[in-house]
Amino acid sequence: QVQLVDSGGGLVQSGGSLRLSCVASTSLDRFSILGWYRQVPGQNRQVVAQIMPDETAIYANSVEGRFTISTNNAKNTVYLQMNSLKPDDTAVYFCNAQTMRLVTYWGQGTQVTVSS
Repeated sequence: QVQLVDSGGGLVQSGGSLRLSCVASTSLDRFSILGWYRQVPGQNRQVVAQIMPDETAIYANSVEGRFTISTNNAKNTVYLQMNSLKPDDTAVYFCNAQTMRLVTYWGQGTQVTVSS
């Protein structure tokens, strides 16, 4: 059973930075897409960033230029570096991993709160 463990959230002032980490219980080579989503109460979970095996990354318009997704295959870890944070970035952030057979796994979520 694949497990994803999210961490790194917290409270930060507007303009600050955080780095989220997601450790997988298996090699990242098993997955076709790795990503981060976020969710605020009353709204659907939305994609923030995704990265492919060839390291191609795509970002939501709202975070383009401020967030960076990356991987460390030796540590089975996916990162989300978040800079220039805004109050609108406040949400629970979830790591996501999808296999070639479209099986999807989720982390437990980590809260990010940005104060103005």
